Amino acid sequence: MRAARGETVLLRVRNGLPEATSLHWHGMRLPAAMDGGPHQPIEPGHTWLPTWRIDQPAATLWYHPHPHGRTTRHLYRGVAGLFVVDDPTTGPDELPHRYGVDDIPVIVQDKRFHADNRLDESGPTMSGAGPVGDTISVNGTLTPYFDVTTEHVRLRLLNASSTRVYRFGLDDDRPFALVATDGGLLAEPCRTNRVQLSPGERAEIVVAPEPGQRLVLRSHPPRLGLDPWNRRFAGGDDTLDILQLRAANHLKPSAPLPERLADVPRPDTSAVAATRTFSLSGNQINGREMDMARIDFAVTRDTTEIWEITADDGAPHNFHVHDAQFQVLTIGGAPPPESLRGWKDTVHTPPNTPVRLALRFHDHTDWRTPYMYHCHLLQHEDQGLMGQFVILEPGDRLGGAHTGHAD
Repeated sequence: MRAARGETVLLRVRNGLPEATSLHWHGMRLPAAMDGGPHQPIEPGHTWLPTWRIDQPAATLWYHPHPHGRTTRHLYRGVAGLFVVDDPTTGPDELPHRYGVDDIPVIVQDKRFHADNRLDESGPTMSGAGPVGDTISVNGTLTPYFDVTTEHVRLRLLNASSTRVYRFGLDDDRPFALVATDGGLLAEPCRTNRVQLSPGERAEIVVAPEPGQRLVLRSHPPRLGLDPWNRRFAGGDDTLDILQLRAANHLKPSAPLPERLADVPRPDTSAVAATRTFSLSGNQINGREMDMARIDFAVTRDTTEIWEITADDGAPHNFHVHDAQFQVLTIGGAPPPESLRGWKDTVHTPPNTPVRLALRFHDHTDWRTPYMYHCHLLQHEDQGLMGQFVILEPGDRLGGAHTGHAD
């Protein structure tokens, strides 16, 4: 799906499954009642009609099911797609932008199959990491390739797997340009030969193959910071071919990449409204499992907060926040690498390493309907590693009966 900033969208989502589900717009800033999380279930045979006005910079967002306790199963079966937001007023024209020509979605999922080709939905024995497959699909296609016809090709990478972390690079280790992350364009291209994405994260890279060349986009063993046992069962030792790029013998010219991509202002942290800490351990955040009837806290519209997330249990985790985009301030007390200095909504959390974020909350206030924050390794989310917050008007507060319940 594709829409431009300033447009109002109306989507018709019909559930033809024999069980309830939902459809979440991951990375989108929108009213909580339109978010598509576990509080907006669609019953079998019913239709949901979310509508909102697009008001955020150009970015590669995506959609996936978010039913309470069953997200892993629904996403693993393939319900995932891009929701590209365009912004006609910003962004350089020199970036490849022709869909299907030099601007290509790359939705990556891993699968495991039984001998009769049915999906194997089990996770690794002796591990709580969740399903880790040995077969890669891109846009639902096995052994995929793309015929490159231009000097530059823009790949919109999405890790749509439930568990596996990918560390993307080309098979000849040539550098490419990282131009965008979850929330949109970076300030300037980042030249690198690796980009690591945990489940739910996105990145846009620009690759320059040579005429007649066949390149392979590959996932190299990711840097997870885990012990050998947890690393192995999370797929941390694996090298996987993702997508073959087949360049034509004669490539159409592409404009040189601009040195400046976008203005990426740093959030003002001189006067934050609150500083919060989150400990991820087992199936709990700060010692509590997810409770659909409990609001964990409220934030105030038009404020900035600092959140510090630490994964304490030695297991693989990451952290995703609904509605809000954030910037990474520090990882283990050090500034983030250049590849993590743009706007994000999902971030890997290495074991025992505090990840400090600055979040800005905008105009979608609703004391009745919460947003989620959770680990996006989806089996962890399904088992309770998730919490809820609401956005309030300045001066309002949750109190009395509202402290523990959405209404």
